[in-house]
Amino acid sequence: MTAPPPSTLDAHALDVNGWLAGALRIPSPNCDARPQGTAIELVVLHNISLPPGEFGGDAVVELFTNRLDWDAHPYYQGIRGLKVSAHFFIRRDGSLIQFVPCALRAWHAGASRWEGRERCNDFSIGIELEGTDEVPFTEAQYATLLPLLATLKAAYPIRAVVGHSDIAPGRKTDPGPHFAWHRVNGPAA
Repeated sequence: MTAPPPSTLDAHALDVNGWLAGALRIPSPNCDARPQGTAIELVVLHNISLPPGEFGGDAVVELFTNRLDWDAHPYYQGIRGLKVSAHFFIRRDGSLIQFVPCALRAWHAGASRWEGRERCNDFSIGIELEGTDEVPFTEAQYATLLPLLATLKAAYPIRAVVGHSDIAPGRKTDPGPHFAWHRVNGPAA
């Protein structure tokens, strides 16, 4: 499945439900309502590739839409039956797919804690970057991610952008050591 190239994205058009105009929309069933009155205050960055270390296929899309053939690769046996999603997925070429509207809770963070609050899915937006802990992300991915973050910060009271490793330390390592945090957070003071 191919998402539109970054040049066709209208990064400033989130509708009332939080669907981004210009992103390829592939709805995931792996979401539900956020708790009533919960503000979106956090963006969580992840990395994913399926099978691990392989880029460009449709396995991530199939996982997030519950269509993954569990017998297609030996690795999939270890995640058989997993029901997960994210709001956004940025491929290596910078193309953007949206699985869950921002108004709903995507199932991306699992057991997690931020500033003493449990259940980060309740108040966060999850962005998956196609990648691994072992390789740097592409310029095209940052060219999509940075405007997306600006759009989300303009639309919601986002207080922080963190890695999955920050909210699930010891359990998760993503987005990994090659993620260029200075590009998201600006130069160190």
